This record gives sequence, structure tokens and C-alpha cells, in this order.
Amino acid sequence: MVLRLGSPRRPNEGLRLGTVRRPPRGVPKTQVAKLDFYDVWLPNLAPSPELLALAQRSQDERSWKAFERKFRAEMHRPDAARVLDLLAAFSRQTSFSLGCYCENEQRCHRSILKELLAERGAEFR
Repeated sequence: MVLRLGSPRRPNEGLRLGTVRRPPRGVPKTQVAKLDFYDVWLPNLAPSPELLALAQRSQDERSWKAFERKFRAEMHRPDAARVLDLLAAFSRQTSFSLGCYCENEQRCHRSILKELLAERGAEFR
């Protein structure tokens, strides 16, 4: 499941994984889970600062595709690829959710993470 961080928790969503570069501003670490942001922070599944800026400037399909291509390349790096492999394997045993702050899932890296997990055989409930 992919979701927007800070949204109310849903039944059976499992552990929330924050795939964001930075923790939420102004929220003490002790309150991050209580305020429905995330339970575990995985910044290595977030776009690099340069790519994040590219995504935020994306105005059309062409620029979004350029972001997607570059983000997929980042996620093929060994550290990120191993985490994605692990999450795909975990998805067959337990529930978890990936999240980001973006309002529109279709223009958010979490939609690409979902595709990458599906390509690795992840199960979605």
C-alpha cells in the first residue's frame, strides 16, 4: 500500500515506512508515529535532493518521465535495490505501507516505488 504521510491510519496498513529525504518539519521525533507520519524512516528510498527538485519542477508528462527514468536509476544502486528486494520479500509475509508527503500519488516517487516492488514480485493487499 502507498499512502500520504500524515493521513489517518487505515485498517491493515501495517508498519508505515517513510520514504522521504527529511523528517516532517517541526515534529519531534517522539511524535512522528503518533501523528501518523511513519514508524520507520527510509530516506535511502527517497529521491536525491537534485531529483526531488526536478520532480517538483515537473510540469508535463515529458519532464515527469525524465524524473522517473533518473529515479529508477537511483533505485538500481545496490543500497536501494537491496532494500527494495527485502521489502518485496517481506510483502509476502507481513503488511507495510510506503509513504511520502506528496498530495498526488501519480506525481510522487511512491508510485514508482510501488512499480519497482511489483517488478520484484511484491504482493499487495
